[in-house]
Order: sequence, then C-alpha cells, then structure tokens
Amino acid sequence: MADGETVETVWMPEGDGGEAGDGTEAGDSEWNRATICVSSQVGCAVNCQFCLTALLGVKRNLSAGEMVGQVIAVLNERQVDLERQRVNIVFMGMGEPFLNYPQFMKAVRLLVEGVGFPESRMTVSTSGIIPRIHDFGAEPVRPKLAISLNASNNELRSRIMPINKKWNLEMLMQAARDFPLRNRERITFEYVLLDQVNDSAEQAREVVELVRGVRCKVNLIALNPGPGIEFGTPAEKRVLAFQNMLAKAGIPVFVRRPRGRDIYAACGQLKRTVA
Repeated sequence: MADGETVETVWMPEGDGGEAGDGTEAGDSEWNRATICVSSQVGCAVNCQFCLTALLGVKRNLSAGEMVGQVIAVLNERQVDLERQRVNIVFMGMGEPFLNYPQFMKAVRLLVEGVGFPESRMTVSTSGIIPRIHDFGAEPVRPKLAISLNASNNELRSRIMPINKKWNLEMLMQAARDFPLRNRERITFEYVLLDQVNDSAEQAREVVELVRGVRCKVNLIALNPGPGIEFGTPAEKRVLAFQNMLAKAGIPVFVRRPRGRDIYAACGQLKRTVA
C-alpha cells in the first residue's frame, strides 16, 4: 500500500492449472475457473484464536480502491480474460469485512459496475457482526453471505472467537434466520475443525440443531496450522465422521480441500511471513 503496509491476496485456480505451492504457474496452463481471496483490513481485530491473522492485531481499514486494486493486480498478473474464464471473488482474506462495511460495500459496487463482476460470483465472510448482517440483507446489490460458525455452543465459541461475547450464537442464528435470501441462495456456515476441541459427535449434533430451519450449507475446514496457534489439525477420520453426521441430518456439507498450506496461503494462515 502507499503507506508501506501490506496485505495478502490469494489466487486459487481450479481445473488443469497449477496450484499454490506446486511449482507451476497457473497463468501458463489452462484452468476451468478460479477464485480470488481479497483482504479488507491490514490485520484483524476479531482475534479468533485459531487464525494467524489475529496475531497481527488490526492496523487499519483498507479503502475500496485498495480492495479492488487487489483484484485488478491478480487479474493483470494472471492475464485473465473475464469473458472467457470464470472467476469468483471471496472477501475472506485478512480482516473482518463488516468492520470496514462502507468501504467494503463501495468495493463491491465498483467491482460490479466498473469491472463487470456479477454479484452472484462474490461471497463475503463475517465472524458475526450482527448489525451489519441486518444492513447487508437490505443492500440492493450484494454478494452471497458466509458466516464463520466454528463452534456449537456459546461457551466454546466465546473461548475460540471472543466476538461471541458481544454477539452470541442465539443472536447470530436469529440474524441468519431473518436474512432475506434470494431465489436458490443459501447461507454458508464455515466451521474450522480443531482437533479434540470442536470436532466431536456431540458437537456435530449441536450444529445440526443450530442450523435447523436455515436454508444453508456447511463448509468444514480442517485447521490449517501455523506458528503460535495452540490447536491441532484433526485426523481425516474425525473430519469425515463430523461430515457424515451433518449429511445424515440432510444438511448439505462439504469438506474444504486444503490449498496453499505449504506457503501459508490457506484459510486462516494469512499473515506476512516474509519481509
């Protein structure tokens, strides 16, 4: 940035192209579609205990131009043809977008009106800033909504996500139920699985009850580890057991494939690790 601060933006190609850390350049081979993960703040104030970005604290908000600039920089570097190639945008990088709400929404409008990205190809993730969830639902142009859930009860969620002490699970789930979904739209609940912490069968059953009645899907993410993070990554069998319990209850549930762990580019790992 102009003041010397830095943020990280992640390019995730899918299909035949190279992936982060595999030694190939995605721009040099064909890919079917890709996702750009955009940061909204320098650092983050939410302090989720399993996320490397939290160790930075928050330094400042990004401007709408700085958010759009990340997208443009990646499109130029990867030589993307938006008329021929499908690209999605997720505001899931460094920072909490809903704590930088006016600039985030301005960036969305710039991407739609100025760059030509359909709002249907954008998603924003929030840790649960309840007033902004209500504001977001009233926006005439908006991305899809994802909510970082990560725990099945208030005691545990407050321990690993301190934001829950201000806006608890009851408030969060009520906001999700009240959210005005468009035709065929679902809320995405993201759930980072921490070994022996939030990944038990009982906790899976609690998640089923939490999301009951919400038109949603659940993305499970086995913890991407990092220095200074006290939690462990669960074994695959625990991840699959958790997924099976949700699936048996009729909930669309997916396990997010880890990508970029080796270069600290995976979900929850975005923190500058080089000078």
